[in-house]
Amino acid sequence: MKSIMPKLLVAFAALFILSACEAEVGSKEWCDEIKQKDKGDVTASQAAGFAKHCVFGGAK
Repeated sequence: MKSIMPKLLVAFAALFILSACEAEVGSKEWCDEIKQKDKGDVTASQAAGFAKHCVFGGAK
């Protein structure tokens, strides 16, 4: 059981660090990131968010 705890701690730390790297959906930085992506790399939810916040609603 003790060998699992350090692995879980590392996994949670990595998840926390990586989640903090993304810009908030609808922010100017996020809109710029989506604009620079290839069209094939943008998910349906990202495309919907881009249309809602960056095209029609204006970036934060």
